[in-house]
Amino acid sequence: MKIVLATGIYPPDIGGPATYVKALAEELRKKGMEVGVVTYGASSKQQAADSNWEVMYVKKSGGPLLRWWRYAKMLKKVAGDADIVIAFSSVSAGVPLMFARLKKPKKILRLGGDFFWERFTDRGGMLGLREWYARRTVISLLLRYCATRLLRLFNHIVYSTEFQRDLHRTVYRDLPSHSVIRNAMPIGMQVEHKAHQPFRVLFMGRFVGFKNLYALIEAISTISGVALTLVGDGPLLSSLKSHALLLRAPVTFRPPVHGEEKKKVFAEHDLLILPSLTEISPNVALEAHALCLPVLLSEETGLSPTEFIYVRPLKTPAEIQNAILERIQNYESPRYEVAVRDYNRVALEWLSLLQSL
Repeated sequence: MKIVLATGIYPPDIGGPATYVKALAEELRKKGMEVGVVTYGASSKQQAADSNWEVMYVKKSGGPLLRWWRYAKMLKKVAGDADIVIAFSSVSAGVPLMFARLKKPKKILRLGGDFFWERFTDRGGMLGLREWYARRTVISLLLRYCATRLLRLFNHIVYSTEFQRDLHRTVYRDLPSHSVIRNAMPIGMQVEHKAHQPFRVLFMGRFVGFKNLYALIEAISTISGVALTLVGDGPLLSSLKSHALLLRAPVTFRPPVHGEEKKKVFAEHDLLILPSLTEISPNVALEAHALCLPVLLSEETGLSPTEFIYVRPLKTPAEIQNAILERIQNYESPRYEVAVRDYNRVALEWLSLLQSL
């Protein structure tokens, strides 16, 4: 079976889709599938490091229409004879797939985010995903119509959580067939965390609007004995640095990390916080949890609370401050060693779905 994974980002880019696509490609290849990846980047073709599948890059320059045209041309080249194309974005990969008009492959959309809502938050919007869908403005209805057209392009939709699936069921009529394949939970390891002084809070991910990082920095500036590390990159990097400097907040910025270096960063901190307006199914939270780092998540999330994944209101600086202080006062390091759900199991669920199609 030939499978092409179409994604907007891929390592060394950071973000959940990048991590997920690389891991899924590796597992599918191990199971004898012919795998290729199409993504945006500077190179046109590159053998994936430490693997035996090809990653085909499409240049981003020239604006969205030219970018989508290049991506569609690449899809025609590498996926015309494929059995399956899996798109990991409704717009950055889905629109080029529509332009490509591929006839043979079955088309699957894997959703772990929402493109139009994320663009809304990039422009300063402060509504969570559920609140955003509840709006009925002319623009929101037009975007919903566009999203409906894109969703109906696909033979099947795979959601990462029941949260987003159920939300789409209430919003969109006549959805294609759909299912849920949850993200991997890495193998748990015994890593003891003792609270440092000052208490070390970590954020790891993209510096974009819906992550609510301005509120996080403002909250940290008001709590004595707490330091924040922001690990990642994104369009808000320069503005966030200026915001932290203006507030004299104890914030350190670090570039993206991977592999063993990421594990080391988890081990050096006391708490991972993701104060996003909505966080559907964050891979980084599962990775941190597996290494016994307590996780603090906003209450609008597709992940379920566990003994050491804490779900709290985190929209305002005051709410973030209260949640961090609660964790400091009740600090306890998780202890467990159990394989909850690895990428091998995720890939087997994908294969079962692909064979049924």
